[in-house]
Amino acid sequence: MPKLKTRKSAARRFRVTGSGKLVRRKAYKSHLLQHKKSSRKSRLSKTTEVHERDAENVRLMMPYL
Repeated sequence: MPKLKTRKSAARRFRVTGSGKLVRRKAYKSHLLQHKKSSRKSRLSKTTEVHERDAENVRLMMPYL
């Protein structure tokens, strides 16, 4: 069988935890930060789990997790 290629854009955006969950960064933290509250920016800095409905598609994009 030929090797499967990883979608590099997905590999940069997602990673797998030790327990096998997919995690991602939150959106809205790249620019226009001066009018956002510090608490909101702090909350956006944390990672979150990929939704279960999207996780299957992400796993297909990264076959060798």
